[in-house]
Amino acid sequence: MSITRKWSAKEQRALEILIRLQRLYPDARCTLDYQTPLQLLVATILAAQCTDERVNQVTPELFRQFPDARAIASAQISELENLVRPTGFYRNKAKNIQATCQMIVTEFRGEVPQQMEQLVQLPGVARKTANVVLANAFGINQGVTVDTHVKRLSQRLGLTEQKEPVPIERDLIRLLPQSDWQNWSIRLIYHGRAVCQAKKPACHACVLSDLCPSAN
Repeated sequence: MSITRKWSAKEQRALEILIRLQRLYPDARCTLDYQTPLQLLVATILAAQCTDERVNQVTPELFRQFPDARAIASAQISELENLVRPTGFYRNKAKNIQATCQMIVTEFRGEVPQQMEQLVQLPGVARKTANVVLANAFGINQGVTVDTHVKRLSQRLGLTEQKEPVPIERDLIRLLPQSDWQNWSIRLIYHGRAVCQAKKPACHACVLSDLCPSAN
C-alpha cells in the first residue's frame, strides 16, 4: 500500500514560489560565458565580489592565451594577474586559479572533477562554486547555490532563518525537489537583480509579494 507524502505549508509555499519564478524567467541560465567545465570553474572563481558581466569581459582573452589547465598551471603568475586584474582581488584570484589548475593537472589528469568532495579540495573553491560547476557543466544537482541574492531572498521569503550559506542550503534542500535545486538559484538571482534588490525591494511589482512575509 502506497503512502501519500504530506507536504508542509512551507514546502507548498516554496513550490509555489518556484513555479512563479519559472513562469517569470523561463529562459534563465547561468550568466557566465564558458565552453568547457574548466572555463566555468575559472569564471566562477573570478566572479567572487565581481559582476558576471565584468568577468565575461575578462575571460575571452584569458582563455585565448591559456586555453586549458596545463597552460594556466605553467603560466607566469604576473601574466595571470594582469589578465584578471579588472575583476578585483586579482592577486589572490590569480594565485587560486593557478593552484587549482596545478592540482587538476597533478591529481585529476587535467580534467575538472565531477564530485563535490574533490572540487572543494581545490584552492579557492567552496560549495557555492562547486554547486555552480556541477550543475551547469555536468548536469549534477548535488546542492543549492547560495550567493548573496539567494541568501537575501530566501530569508525575506521566510524559507530560512539561517545566516550562513551552508545552513541556508540545507534548509532549501529540504524544501525543493532536487531536479530544481540549481534553477531555483538561477531564477532567484534574476529576481534579486531585477526586483528584490538589497536596499530597495520593489514589493509593489513583485509576483511573490502575497507569499512573502517581508513584503511591504
